[in-house]
Amino acid sequence: MPSLQDSKLAFIGGGNMASAIIGGLLNQGINKQNITVSEPWDVNREKIAGLGVQTTTSNVTAGGDADIVIIAVKPQVTKSVCEELAAAWSKRSTLPVVVSIAAGITLESIKDWLRTSDGRTAHIVRVMPNTPALVGEGASGLFASVDVTADEKELVGALLQSVSKTTEWVDKEELLDVVTGLSGSGPAYFFAMVEHLVASATALGLPAEQATRLATQTCLGAGKMLVESPDTPTQLRVNVTSPNGTTHAALETFKALGFDETVDKAVKAATSRAAELGNTLGKL
Repeated sequence: MPSLQDSKLAFIGGGNMASAIIGGLLNQGINKQNITVSEPWDVNREKIAGLGVQTTTSNVTAGGDADIVIIAVKPQVTKSVCEELAAAWSKRSTLPVVVSIAAGITLESIKDWLRTSDGRTAHIVRVMPNTPALVGEGASGLFASVDVTADEKELVGALLQSVSKTTEWVDKEELLDVVTGLSGSGPAYFFAMVEHLVASATALGLPAEQATRLATQTCLGAGKMLVESPDTPTQLRVNVTSPNGTTHAALETFKALGFDETVDKAVKAATSRAAELGNTLGKL
């Protein structure tokens, strides 16, 4: 297996997540000529071409002889894309490593759709990234099929580390649904929190522009403390909460209104929906 630097990379789909990963790879010094992107939409393809990589409208042209193929298309078209690639790969002696970031599509479905005419199937890694990858601050959960080797896992890990500050391998595929409920959907939870903080402060008289700047920087600063401090989230909360102070008053309000239960139900709802979508899309 070639190193990441020497591998031929194919992206099937050139949307935002693919663009983010490609940008991260180029920042790592990956040769632009080693990256080919298949994208049917002119606007997306032209945007990707602006990065200096090769582009095409053909999935087979992009992924036909690649070492690593990243499936970055919408879940609804994953089956047709995989079957198209499998037909082309029937002529190959060695199959590529496939990285799927198609949300919800199970390993079983992908393996079935990628099966070649002679019964072989590629080694597959499912990945659940999140949108902060667009600014190089992503968090990704990964799950590998049993045939993926240690070297292949290391290769895929290096690929994802180009945009993810945290890459976590899970040992059960269903845990990717939990990753979806936690970090996959998680950015929206923080966006919603900041949205409501701004609305509350504005209602109390603070200009919206000032409230937005203060709230967003508070979110960024708190996140940086969580990443860089040796303290647990619980301890960081305790550190900023003086007895009977302002923070204590706010947190007691959260508690009285069932904040803990609300967060728990939200994460469980997202996790359940991820599992449901996987089961539904796999039957398409």
